Amino acid sequence: MSTKFYELHGVRVVECVADGARLQTYQDAVDLIGKSFENHATLIVLPVECLDDDFFRLSTRIAGELIQKFVQYQRRLAIVGDISRHLAESSALRAFVAESNRGKEVWFLASLDELERRLAPTV
Repeated sequence: MSTKFYELHGVRVVECVADGARLQTYQDAVDLIGKSFENHATLIVLPVECLDDDFFRLSTRIAGELIQKFVQYQRRLAIVGDISRHLAESSALRAFVAESNRGKEVWFLASLDELERRLAPTV
């Protein structure tokens, strides 16, 4: 999985590039966390194109296991892109996304612009 690194409002970011590779396994998450440590990034941006549809089916437990790994290693996670199709299929996912977006560790955002606004300093 290709990545790029940058800073956004003082936060070091590692962003996965939607190049066809997908985050699917525990080891994929560990590798991505390792890249974040190597590059001093505390926020991981993951486009929805890098996730399999099973990630959004909470019954598979994939989302919970992968997200737990990021939280365990104190890496914030922003999943960016259109997940409206998945939200329409699952009230449990809607509740999970709403609760996640209230916190500071995991966000489901429609765009990178929304991420930029979230990270912008408040005046």
